[in-house]
Parts: sequence; C-alpha cells; structure tokens
Amino acid sequence: MNIDGLKELWKKEVEQATARKESIIRFLKDNIEPYDDELYGLCYRASAYLTDGTYLPCVIFRNRESRVNYANKVIRNRQINKWFSSKSVKNSNDRIYEGLVVGDNQISFEDINKVEKCKYAFPCSLLKQIGEIALFFVRGFVAKMKDGKYVGFRTDARTEFFDMPDEYSGDDIIEIINDCYVYENGQIKIRKQKELDDNEVFYKDADLYREKPFFICYFDI
Repeated sequence: MNIDGLKELWKKEVEQATARKESIIRFLKDNIEPYDDELYGLCYRASAYLTDGTYLPCVIFRNRESRVNYANKVIRNRQINKWFSSKSVKNSNDRIYEGLVVGDNQISFEDINKVEKCKYAFPCSLLKQIGEIALFFVRGFVAKMKDGKYVGFRTDARTEFFDMPDEYSGDDIIEIINDCYVYENGQIKIRKQKELDDNEVFYKDADLYREKPFFICYFDI
C-alpha cells in the first residue's frame, strides 16, 4: 500500500473512532441518569464493552477536566508542606499523590467500543437515602422491589454499584428501608439500637448483596 493509501486508511480509522466516541457520549447523556459528584461534577454509571469484546459491568464516566483541576488544586494546597521536612509530612504527601495517580481502577475512553445501562446502578434518588447511612459505616438496608419482594444489602461505604439478584435491576427498586436486613425466607428484621456496634450479630443468617467494584473512565463531557 502506498503513502496515499495509508493516509486514507488512517483517516477512516480516525473518523470511525471519533464517531464511536460521539455515539457513546450521546448514549450516556440520553439514557443514563447522571449524578452530581461534589469533586467531579456530573458522572454517569454504565456498563461497557471494550474494543476487544471485554465486558465491564460497572463503569463510572467522569469529566476529565474536573479530574485534572481537582488534582492541581490538591497539589497546590499541599505545596505549603515543602517548608516542612518531617518524615510524616512527606509520607502524607506521597500517599495523596499516589491516590491521585494510581488510586483508581482506570480504563481509557479510547478503548471503549459501546456502553449500555447498568443493572447494578441504583437510581440517584435512592443513592441519596443510602448515602446518608453508609458513609464510614458498615450498614445494612433492604430494598423493596416492584413485585413486592425484599432484597437485603450491605455496604462498607461505597454505594456506586451493588450486586443484584439475576432477575432484578436497580430500576426495579421502589423503596429503601434502612438499618435492617432480610432472611432467605423474606422475613425482615429491623436493627435494634444495641446491635449498632455488633455487626456479627446484625448480619448473622442474613441474605445480603454487597457493593461491587468498578472502573473509572475519564472523558470530555
């Protein structure tokens, strides 16, 4: 193939990649309910297929510029520590920078072929209810489904995605009942005050679904 042929082939590949990216962004904006992250602005939770066919059930799409601005802000705010030489300050800075650089499970936007709605993402209105009880605590809650069935969940603080029974998705939830769990037979038990600090007692014999790990993808929204 001559130079002109290679240029034409490269041009087509660029056009296809651009069209794919635009299609993904359009799908996210048109079909996925965004939630407003206090650090990164609007974020989208979805499932994704990579260009090699790999399926990732849980992916959060965040704004690339917001991530860069946040990193710059953190670094600027830590510059004052350059005037100190204590080992503890240095170690603290190293941990912060490490979190900014390699703290996430990241994938490149260029490697994503298509996206779809994620069954493991709860509606944002329900996330607010869960978030109020989950931050920094091991907590349990029950979700009532459209068909009347109750499903128990447990989280150690992360609420972005939850594992689900095969027959349900986050959109099937109509109510969240905090501080309780559900037995395999469907019976609900409300958590008593004396059990708040005894997780082993609280979760004994409970049928629970846990939070799911996820990947982060930064892109230009």
